Amino acid sequence: MGLFKKKNKAEEEPEFLMSVLNTPTYNYGVYNLKSKEKMISFAIAFVVGAFVGYVFYGGIGVDSYGDPTALTYICNIVICAVAGFLFGRAFLPIRRDMVLKSRKNQLRTQFISLLDSLSTSIASGKNVPMAFEAAREDLAVQFSEDSYIIGELDIINEGLRNNVPIEDMLADFGRRSRIKDIENFGKVFETSYRRGANMKDVIRNTHDILCKKILIEAEIETKITSSKNELYIMLVMPVGLMAMLKFTEGGFAEHFVSPAGLASTTVAIALFVASFFVGRAVMKIEV
Repeated sequence: MGLFKKKNKAEEEPEFLMSVLNTPTYNYGVYNLKSKEKMISFAIAFVVGAFVGYVFYGGIGVDSYGDPTALTYICNIVICAVAGFLFGRAFLPIRRDMVLKSRKNQLRTQFISLLDSLSTSIASGKNVPMAFEAAREDLAVQFSEDSYIIGELDIINEGLRNNVPIEDMLADFGRRSRIKDIENFGKVFETSYRRGANMKDVIRNTHDILCKKILIEAEIETKITSSKNELYIMLVMPVGLMAMLKFTEGGFAEHFVSPAGLASTTVAIALFVASFFVGRAVMKIEV
């Protein structure tokens, strides 16, 4: 029961949190699909699911001559509708995770640019508050005004003008980002800043470590790209093969709608789907 409660609690977490300035800010670990996104994603998945359902289970209830009956048409409609609905429901959380991953990747890339700007400003003799002000101007040239890092810098600079400790704002940013690198930077910055450490070296070292980490991740991603392609091909190939048999070799395809054929098809689909999710989990690179 405890696991279910934790899961429900995580799902109910708000998309926006209150910052240290009591203003609504992004909770980067949560994203709720907008109505239009839901409809488009669900519609695409529904069409794909309906097609797959028909390919594997369409044609049930034919007569002894192999001709479709009224039951066949009814079953085809029900199968397509159910398969499409299941695909649509299953794809929505996948789509949400894709958006979250993309958003985190963007934020981390922008954060590295922030560190580069901060390091340059502090090396030129500016103090930390002035360095963040300068970073806002520098990054406004690289990124749009509605980018994540620009919004975060606006919060930080506004907090500095209102005498909010920079450590608290960076800690809040790290907590909301759900990115370990940013969270760790906030902790290191807090310790170093309070003890009067060389902030230029702290920021520069963090920047170098993150760049190396991203480079390693890119190399890993390149090496497993072929395996990912094989995984997707493995998932699509049975559908293509079944579609070819159903639409070109009707006599042979009739065997797949027999009781034995339906049972073996269902087991095969379950194995393919399970292998896809296992492979996807194995090749997942955490940000």
